[in-house]
Amino acid sequence: MKRLLIANRGEIAVRIARTARERGVSTIAVFSAADRGARHVSACDESVEIGPAPAPESYLSIPRILEAARTTAADAVHPGYGFLSENADFAESVEAAGLLWIGPPPAAMRAMGGKIPSRERMLAAGVPVVPGFQEAGADDARFGRAARELGFPVLIKASAGGGGKGMRRIGRAEELPAGLAGARREAAGAFGDSTVYLEKAIDRPRHVEMQIFGDRAGRVVALGERECSIQRRHQKIVEEAPATSIGAETRRRMAEAASAAGRAVGYVGAGTVEFLVDRDERFYFLEMNTRLQVEHPVTEETLGVDLVGAQLDVAEGRPLPPDWGERAPRGHAIECRVYAEDPETCLPRSGTVLVYEEPGGPGVRVDSGIERGSVVGIDYDPILAKLVVRGDDRAAAVARMRRALSDYVILGVTTNLALLRRVVDSEAFERGDTDTAFLSRLPPEPPRRPPAAAIAAAVAAMRGGSRPAAGPAAGPWRGAGSWRNR
Repeated sequence: MKRLLIANRGEIAVRIARTARERGVSTIAVFSAADRGARHVSACDESVEIGPAPAPESYLSIPRILEAARTTAADAVHPGYGFLSENADFAESVEAAGLLWIGPPPAAMRAMGGKIPSRERMLAAGVPVVPGFQEAGADDARFGRAARELGFPVLIKASAGGGGKGMRRIGRAEELPAGLAGARREAAGAFGDSTVYLEKAIDRPRHVEMQIFGDRAGRVVALGERECSIQRRHQKIVEEAPATSIGAETRRRMAEAASAAGRAVGYVGAGTVEFLVDRDERFYFLEMNTRLQVEHPVTEETLGVDLVGAQLDVAEGRPLPPDWGERAPRGHAIECRVYAEDPETCLPRSGTVLVYEEPGGPGVRVDSGIERGSVVGIDYDPILAKLVVRGDDRAAAVARMRRALSDYVILGVTTNLALLRRVVDSEAFERGDTDTAFLSRLPPEPPRRPPAAAIAAAVAAMRGGSRPAAGPAAGPWRGAGSWRNR
């Protein structure tokens, strides 16, 4: 490939562009009217406006993205994650247009796109799944009998869904009819498919996922697991690798199960198999994400790989490196997702970024889609950036993340940085005692001063100047007017 169109926005578009640039591949950004001045636009070599702010008229419009690829003479398309990344129709349309699709085969996407058929495929492949009930056309009475057989509590889930939409936890039989009606209504509105099924609710599960990668020669390998249990609204906010909750034997069996899942659908490229793990380290298939994951950097940092680069290689027909699947993690990595949202309610917020200062230093990585002056709206997912740290062990990584979060400054837009600091500062997180209900047990934040870095940046912004230099006396070598900067 020589010209890559990135059918996405924000931090993932910037991240893909960086790897493409290293390989001498020209990049083309697409943007909506709301994103004319967005960072991902300037990060690419060329850009094309594809429509107004609403995603269905821009980032979700297959005809407009294909037209952008045609007019810019692109020869490949990378979908990133979100938007059309798991849309098999889009993948087929890209290939039909004679373009290289940077993703799994459309057939694999369809096979794993619905949770009910994917559960059935996993059972056939010998992959353990959560005990549940799925039956085409089942009425409420049949669901009621199945729930009693499974034993309460149970979860109602949308077959076509994700992100917690269409999900209901049912603790008693009398709650089931209303729960089914609500879940079906929400699933139909979110995914255009009201089909639901039941799963046995696991008490205080951990969410552990396995990165897999396949090449066109049929080889599928597991590249280690990620702990993703800390979530809000069923969406992750903190991830780490390797997982603290499983031992070596569980890790081995989980890797085998994930690889088997990929082989069962002829998987090619980067994918993730997600599992729920109970307190006895029994693990159960949850779903498969047929795309690159938001949290892929923690795998990159611990294994020393470039997953986006590998996606490009595999798409062009090159095999995976021989040692992939055998690499042991080096040290420990943690990722915190930085969102434009209220840290207490987790509701999206908007505004203009007035001050933006990223942390740095050894073992610190920031994948960001914003900069000073960026306008943050509410048209799209509120993720702004991902802060990733690596340490020689978990204790070192936790200490580094605490420092990096205290150095991260975003003013002008409300973010969840305060919540992330509370999580990482907590004793439970330090012990690695996490599960999917972690945030519900997080103690309220006591009143405290903002981090020193934020105070300094705010004072400087109000004065209309640069941040003051650290230390009691700046001297002639420090600050905007210093000798160094003349």
